[in-house]
Amino acid sequence: MPFETIRYEIVDRILTITLNRPEQLNAFTVTMAEELIAAFEQASEDDGVDAVVVTGAGKAFCAGMDLSSSGNVFGLNETLSPDLEDMRSRLSDPEIETGVRDTGGQLTLAIFECKKPVIAAVNGAAVGIGATMLCAMDIRLVADTARVGFVFNKIGITPEACSSWFLPRIVNMGTALEWIYSGDLIAAEELTRKGFANQQLAGKSLLDKAYEVAARISSHSQVAVALTRQMMYRNAALPHPIGAHEVDSLAIFYASQTSGKEGVNAFLEKRRANFDDHASTDMPPFYPWW
Repeated sequence: MPFETIRYEIVDRILTITLNRPEQLNAFTVTMAEELIAAFEQASEDDGVDAVVVTGAGKAFCAGMDLSSSGNVFGLNETLSPDLEDMRSRLSDPEIETGVRDTGGQLTLAIFECKKPVIAAVNGAAVGIGATMLCAMDIRLVADTARVGFVFNKIGITPEACSSWFLPRIVNMGTALEWIYSGDLIAAEELTRKGFANQQLAGKSLLDKAYEVAARISSHSQVAVALTRQMMYRNAALPHPIGAHEVDSLAIFYASQTSGKEGVNAFLEKRRANFDDHASTDMPPFYPWW
């Protein structure tokens, strides 16, 4: 599908999604949210995509929500009076979906559900939703000049995009609260030291490193990687390891009959494995188990 606010480019089985409003520092809009959700849903089922790299055009990654629009800048319907029961029973109701639901949260849920690993190449400032969308991505690489800011309290709102679930799982609770309470811009060095970023790089080598990581992933079984992604996130949130054992057992049981055979044979024959399974059609019968 054609996109207005992002670029969607596939090269060597690696999809690059570029936030593409450079003159506005890639400020987030409802249209961008819709396009990013569509992009991740499309990538999830595209067997020609093994991994996703997300970056920003120009000098910023994403300057947060575009606050220049008229009316409710978040695109929400102020005539409604929703409660928690509405969210639990009517989440997919068009009135709730378009008028109440946080667009950033809808995006991070689409990233969470995606079958393909997602690598963030943070080329510059990432503020507000620019920061919280990163929390749903798997590997975060930051340029030396990158700054990340969870600035919500500063402008009188609360963290969004499911970041209250993601961020404390990436850094400890104390760090998450400090960053959100202060609303300060966090430098690349601190992001890396506190474990939010996997690696800090010079800006000119940022994308090269992202593609290097993506290429390593691309050589693996697409089904095994898709299963692994969901197992790591979902099993880590379970109250007891027995739940992880149940899912792990099923995953190994089915993989041992398919891609696992090719992987073992390739190891024994000292050759590169030739995996031909597809995440769109070859997921095991217990998927999705949740």
